Amino acid sequence: MSDAKLHQVVLYGLGAMGRPMARNLHKQGLLIGVKNRTPGKAQAMQKELNLPSFDSDEMLFGAADTVIICVSADNDLKAVIQEIIPFMKPGSVVIDSSTVSPQTARSVSDDLASVGVCFLDAPVSGGVEGAKKGSLSIMVGGPREGYKRATDVFSALGSQITHMGKVGQGQATKAVNQVMVAGIAQAVCSSLAVAEQCKLDAAKVVEVLSAGAAGNWFLENRGSTMIKNEFNIGFKLHLLLKDLHICQSTLDEMDAELPLINDSIADYRHLVEAGYGDEDISALIRLKRCLLNKEELPSGESDDT
Repeated sequence: MSDAKLHQVVLYGLGAMGRPMARNLHKQGLLIGVKNRTPGKAQAMQKELNLPSFDSDEMLFGAADTVIICVSADNDLKAVIQEIIPFMKPGSVVIDSSTVSPQTARSVSDDLASVGVCFLDAPVSGGVEGAKKGSLSIMVGGPREGYKRATDVFSALGSQITHMGKVGQGQATKAVNQVMVAGIAQAVCSSLAVAEQCKLDAAKVVEVLSAGAAGNWFLENRGSTMIKNEFNIGFKLHLLLKDLHICQSTLDEMDAELPLINDSIADYRHLVEAGYGDEDISALIRLKRCLLNKEELPSGESDDT
């Protein structure tokens, strides 16, 4: 494998995370092109950043030494890999910043290795805010040589970049991250629902708890919005539900289970089925309020399943 630093990046996937990631890569002079399954988004980003025009996907991906993929699910990643693999040149690197299963990471790594392309599974944490600020936490699995070549690329996107081990270990770390995210969301949403039931000033509760041992990012950044019933600001809960199923499958490989995961899957599935799938994960407080009030969860407007 070449030890040359990577500097010709194509980003595939221009969703809520992909767009700010593309902008940060562009600021560092690393981005040569973008691709999206909805062509209009790619055209708009190409125009916004004044990126060069390529006559075909073969020319676009053939010019890249790096392709960063940012999509929603395992099957999406597999489809993108099959789409681009004929155009990738040997010695190039594919970095997947999606959240998928460790098994999928290992499978696509094998596919790419067959044509001489290195794969790094590099899921991220920090949400849309972190993507905009370039302060994502990035957990990387794959060959250390590829990781070292990608240091400038990772530095454009995140402030905490850690090589976790072989392919799949980045995704395993993200599964651990999502177990913690689910647990914190359960605790914070339950606590604030209890505070409301106790007729406390919820804003003051957020303020005082944030300054003590119970303080955490979720409470500080979502506490004030959830008590105002503002749920359109962050990580969509149907995506956390997908991630929790990955956590569950990871535990299945160990012949183990955690009540926290099972309970969180049940809660978020209930919210998705009720129509709240496009809301932020802090919408879990809706369910906790209903539980305390012995009420049924009302239907939402989203139809995401």
